[in-house]
Amino acid sequence: MTCWLRYSHRGDMGFGTLDGTLADGIIHVHRGNLFDAPTATGATLSAAEVALLAPCVPSKMPALWNNFHARAAKEGLPLPADPLYFLKGNNSFCAHGTVIRKPAHFDGKVVFEGELGIVIGRRMTNVAEADAPAHIFGYTCVNDVTAADILRMDKTFEQWVRSKSFDTFCPIGPGIVTGIDPAGLVVKSVLVQPDGQVQERQNYPVSDMIFSPAQLASLISRDMTLEPGDIIACGTSVGAGAMKPGSTIRIEIPGVGVLENRYEA
Repeated sequence: MTCWLRYSHRGDMGFGTLDGTLADGIIHVHRGNLFDAPTATGATLSAAEVALLAPCVPSKMPALWNNFHARAAKEGLPLPADPLYFLKGNNSFCAHGTVIRKPAHFDGKVVFEGELGIVIGRRMTNVAEADAPAHIFGYTCVNDVTAADILRMDKTFEQWVRSKSFDTFCPIGPGIVTGIDPAGLVVKSVLVQPDGQVQERQNYPVSDMIFSPAQLASLISRDMTLEPGDIIACGTSVGAGAMKPGSTIRIEIPGVGVLENRYEA
């Protein structure tokens, strides 16, 4: 298992592998292409001295709706025959530790959704399910933030992209973990209220997915070419909810990482 990070250090951007924790670990600096045989330089940096960036720069993010049995059962939704997804704008991507900003012209409900992210490592066009794992680089944490009141504000047109693509509405990270089996992972969302009250709001197994990571990557690659660095957000289960300005939201996937961001007006 390896954790890859992107960072900014003294004005320079770089990437490498993390040895230890974000608080006291060491980054082994690499050069080249993260998705094509990166090479260790031998240099190291203290993880505490760098500013983390989003762990990759996706050209697009297909994001799933209704992909968990528990949520489908709770909401009375039929199981989909094919993955149901939208795309989040790449302007929305931001890093661990950055601030999620309420849109200036919007005063409605803003919702967090803790999700597993599949990071594509090799170009995928119409790839069979059996071959899909070889095209998956690793996994990351995703917070699919939504301006919930906008989604169905117009009764003639559901505004999935607009409600989910405001600037800062998609924290990802802190890193990408490779060499793990996603089937045993658990996704948790912990909300820290402005008064300091800590609430675990989500705790669900990845194994409850309707479409597994390999199935998602394969089926979506039939619709569109997936490029290295693209992320598929696997959808969320029960417990997603609203955030108040001044709160902090943590998406925790043991074995993958903890993605923490503050929400501000």
